[in-house]
Amino acid sequence: MNHDLNKLHPYPFEKLASLTADVLPNSELAHISLGIGEPKHPAPGFVAEAIIQNLSGLSTYPTTKGVLALRQAIASWAERRFSLLAGSLDPEQHVLPVNGTREAIFAFAQAAIDRKPNALVVSPNPFYQIYEGAAYLAGAEPWYLNCTAETDFIPDYDAVPADVWERCQILFICSPGNPTGAVHSIETLKKLVALADQYDFILASDECYSEIYLDESQPPAGLLEACAQLGRHDYNKCVVFHSLSKRSNLPGMRSGFIAGDSKLIMPFLQYRTYHGCSMPVQHQIASIAAWKDEQHVLDNRNQYRQKFDAVIDILAPVMTLTRPEASFYLWAKTPTDDTLFSKGILADQNLTLLPGSYLSREVDGINPGSGYVRMALVAEVDECVEAATRIRRYIESL
Repeated sequence: MNHDLNKLHPYPFEKLASLTADVLPNSELAHISLGIGEPKHPAPGFVAEAIIQNLSGLSTYPTTKGVLALRQAIASWAERRFSLLAGSLDPEQHVLPVNGTREAIFAFAQAAIDRKPNALVVSPNPFYQIYEGAAYLAGAEPWYLNCTAETDFIPDYDAVPADVWERCQILFICSPGNPTGAVHSIETLKKLVALADQYDFILASDECYSEIYLDESQPPAGLLEACAQLGRHDYNKCVVFHSLSKRSNLPGMRSGFIAGDSKLIMPFLQYRTYHGCSMPVQHQIASIAAWKDEQHVLDNRNQYRQKFDAVIDILAPVMTLTRPEASFYLWAKTPTDDTLFSKGILADQNLTLLPGSYLSREVDGINPGSGYVRMALVAEVDECVEAATRIRRYIESL
């Protein structure tokens, strides 16, 4: 077996299962989970109907590149959403459908990393654990950039040593961030483009939460948008990852895309042709319908705003937390050790939360997730309100 498999850490939910294995939850309360970031809003009916109407696709091998109509729908959506130059995102060269961002992020690292000594993959910390695993299995080492309250949960890119940038092959950006909801400004994204030019590394922006934002007048900026404002219409050294899982409540459909620099996309297509990661035809056709519709996305955001308003109103008197700019997570400080807090609240209130330290690595003696919990406000409003009420009750009992 590949010896690099031994470098992989247990996934956060494996660690949580081990932590709580001996817990007997309060049986007088129904279980509520704010642990996993799996949307619970209903999937759009018109998407399900599109799948049903196109089940004949089951008898057809899907192509790796996907149908042209899907790539055109994706390119048109991205050009509208991020104010790109019309026609600059060529469906033939700059866009590939993928089976969700998780699969694509991992696979892209395998294709893009040049296996040579001292290669680095740089990522935020806390982080989505796929960045780390992708680095290890592509023969690189992860380098973590702490995201703390002092930096508004955005990495301090100015503090990164030059020798790290020189060894960096991929910088993963997560904006809006998981787990903090922090959003990179357009100015920061432009600065990162300049760094990529200076040190010759790839900018890979995970933007799967970009459509869940709380201020309708301020949608999060995207990396391709920064490129467009710089007149960089070839998106040199830049790729973005987007998904229908969060935007459209379709995590089970496994549909997203990668877009950007054709010099990166075309070799990645070749890799995927061998890898065999093509999206079923009926899912492609349903995805076209999803990318062309914005009303269901607006309805989705309205539900999340309602939940954030209600939950923050309940918890603000007893917890230090900030209303995020985007995503569906609350990143809240705990009054005790985050693992003990998560274990205790499951026992006392039959409520699952994810310890922040499970989403981070210790760097320079600091685990930036320690002392926090991540709350995924994915359930319906009433259930989220009940969860917040239990959290407050538990804190007040300590």
